[in-house]
Amino acid sequence: MDLSTTYLGLKLRSPLMPSASPLTRELDEIKRAEDAGAGAVVLPSVFEEQIRHENAELDAMLEKGTESYAEALSYFPQVSEYRVGPDEYLELIQQAKRAVRLPVIASLNGTSVGGWTEYARQIQQAGADALELNIYYIPTDPDLPGAEVEKTYLDILRRVKAAVTLPVAVKLGPYFSNMAHMARQLEAAGADGLVLFNRFYQPDIDLENLEVEHSILLSTPQARRLPLRWIAILYGRVKTSLAATSGIHTAYDALKMLMAGADVTMLCSVLLRKGMAQIAVIEQEMKRWMEEHEYASVAELQGSMSQLKCPDPTAFERAQYMRLISTWKPA
Repeated sequence: MDLSTTYLGLKLRSPLMPSASPLTRELDEIKRAEDAGAGAVVLPSVFEEQIRHENAELDAMLEKGTESYAEALSYFPQVSEYRVGPDEYLELIQQAKRAVRLPVIASLNGTSVGGWTEYARQIQQAGADALELNIYYIPTDPDLPGAEVEKTYLDILRRVKAAVTLPVAVKLGPYFSNMAHMARQLEAAGADGLVLFNRFYQPDIDLENLEVEHSILLSTPQARRLPLRWIAILYGRVKTSLAATSGIHTAYDALKMLMAGADVTMLCSVLLRKGMAQIAVIEQEMKRWMEEHEYASVAELQGSMSQLKCPDPTAFERAQYMRLISTWKPA
């Protein structure tokens, strides 16, 4: 049974891989992921705010005392020429590369164009095999047109691509007026892969304390339907790698994503609940299903239920919605 796949130009033994989460910041958990058969691992994100904060601290440190020593004014570099990021993250990349053989994908999380993207170069120098650009951007300005929002994504991607030669995947949310067009624009701007979708965490209201509260709600299998639809639509229409994330809890979830056209399926909530060993459980269930249905490899089933190849292409569009609504009857 051949479960191998290719993602971002990297040959992986399996399409199952942990996505960025608190688990992957621990070296022991990364080792457990490899032992369980993961194809690759995505490290947790390092945030734009962290990088900006460290750069600001460096700025203050370099300028301190320059008034007392005239030679110091010319000795220290300008901050714009001296970019640093969280040292611990770079060390985690180096440790992971020494500890495991599977590809290690770093993750940068940001919302604006700026010097923080130069940190991508340090990620490459630390030894990461690829970079996931996680753009968590929630525009709230009613005067900001959608085209400007899209331009921000594209500008961030171009800035990062200019800094590295690593393959770069963009993890993004589904909130675009035309997701297919946005995917094409990202491809044209240099994206090597698309990770669908970023699951934005939503606020709630505490009725007793009258406060806005935030908490992490782990996904359920229902969440997979949105990325499944768009991966099925994009398969064969963009040349980028496609990664499915959100709502993948079982072998059946993973198989559906692969048949829609995903190159890899990223696991998070199920691993937070059950641990990295669950990767091996899901793999065995996948193999059993593939044997029963006479598939010898992931390559044979990949994209077989995409919009381009499935028996009813309209199932991913408005026609299916109209059919469901018109035929539904109350119990």
